[in-house]
Amino acid sequence: MSSPLIAKPISALQQVGKVFALGLDVGRNLFKRPFQLRELIEQLWFIASVSILPAALVSMAFGAIISLQLGSLLKQIGAPSFAGAVSVLANVQQAAPIICALLIAGAGGTAICAELGARTIREEIDAMEVLGISPIQRLVVPRVLAAAIVAVLLNGLISIVGVAGGYFYNVVLQNGTPGAYLAGFSALAQPADLVIGAIKAVFFGVAAGVVAAYRGLNPPPGPKGVGDAVNQSVVISFILVFLINVVLTTVYLAIVPAKGS
Repeated sequence: MSSPLIAKPISALQQVGKVFALGLDVGRNLFKRPFQLRELIEQLWFIASVSILPAALVSMAFGAIISLQLGSLLKQIGAPSFAGAVSVLANVQQAAPIICALLIAGAGGTAICAELGARTIREEIDAMEVLGISPIQRLVVPRVLAAAIVAVLLNGLISIVGVAGGYFYNVVLQNGTPGAYLAGFSALAQPADLVIGAIKAVFFGVAAGVVAAYRGLNPPPGPKGVGDAVNQSVVISFILVFLINVVLTTVYLAIVPAKGS
């Protein structure tokens, strides 16, 4: 008989493996026909509608915090001309994709998990399988794909709003020079910085969608179980997002040399 201390880590590893397997199933069913275009459009509209306004508001706050903190620090070390470069790069590379992922997981992911969980406890998923309809292709693929697409679009919006907010706080409130702000950014930034932000957004959107779908398809019994599954999906998505961010940032910094180095 196995010890509970050993059984819990084994169960956690099994859950990780099942989430990864669901991700592979989503990729395999992505190109199967018929493609659920109508379902994709509905999910795109829903996730975007619940995420755009919070994304804009949060990105303004993040841009302001980054600009204020870094602007004050750079003044202390005698390098205020680099405030634009540092704040913009921090927004584009780190803040925008993470904000995007948290909103996708917190707004869209919870809805995906709750809907699939309700279908599961009503045995609709089992009925689809009995009829020979793949719930992965019919329900999961459009939702994961919609989460990834909206994540990329939101990443662009958050980057623009965050950079604009950082510019306002640095130039207007901290009496910075507009020319120096823009010159510092152009001196250190490169197109790859925008690309890695978009790549992170794709990974984060897929991860949030897959985790939400997995918890929705495998909720604990009863209506309360659906609520528990939603909470678990949000927490797991947040943890997974930060782990993926560490890996992607490390790979990016190792592959792409800094501008001017």
